[in-house]
Amino acid sequence: MTTPSHTVPGTGALRETGKLFALAGAVLSGIFKRPFQFRELVEQFWFIASVTILPTALVSIPFGAVIALQVGSLTQQLGAQSFTGAASVLAVIQQASPLIVALLISGAGGSAICADIGSRKIREEIDAMTVMGVSPIQRLIVPRVLACMGVAVLLNGLVSVVGVAGGYFFNVIMQDGTPGAYLASFSALAQLPDLYISELKALIFGFIAGVVAAHRGLNPRGGPKGVGDAVNQSVVIAFLLLFFVNLVLTAIYLQVVPPKGS
Repeated sequence: MTTPSHTVPGTGALRETGKLFALAGAVLSGIFKRPFQFRELVEQFWFIASVTILPTALVSIPFGAVIALQVGSLTQQLGAQSFTGAASVLAVIQQASPLIVALLISGAGGSAICADIGSRKIREEIDAMTVMGVSPIQRLIVPRVLACMGVAVLLNGLVSVVGVAGGYFFNVIMQDGTPGAYLASFSALAQLPDLYISELKALIFGFIAGVVAAHRGLNPRGGPKGVGDAVNQSVVIAFLLLFFVNLVLTAIYLQVVPPKGS
């Protein structure tokens, strides 16, 4: 009489996590291998940029305005209106800008990447490439991940500029803020490492969004419905990882880089 086999609870999640880290390592090593798919990289870069640039610009305006209005209201209550510019601008550059870019890339570009790779997987194109000796990671995934990283870095600069300009406009126009005080407090407390950490976050977030989308696309369950489920899962998993990694990077940055003037 045979005893039924039992699976240890949680092993499925651990197995998927291991696959995700293995894929991330393979992508990192594949960046330096040849031949490099430059044409595919350019095509994916243009596609991801085209589907994310307009939503990113439109989202950054109200996001910067909300931060400026909220910070301006708090500083008025505390009698520290002169610090409105520094607080709102640093919040946009360090936190809001890379997260906005990463979330939109994951939601727009990442979902398209997951759907494309997932459809190739269920049509057995990925298996056919492997049989012919072509690495799917080198041919398909590395260019898409690099495109996500490049677009994230460039769009991060756009969101920073648009968010800061929107915050300045709403603070000065709607809250009767002083333009000189807004700019003076920003220049007095902001420093170049604030921009560096913002771009570094965008680079890492773009990598995470691309790898998660590719991972779920390579592992769909079932047919077309499984691909749709994989797309939804890739967005949710990417969101969770992005917020966790943002917390870790922010904590490390605040410990390593002292505030200006301290």
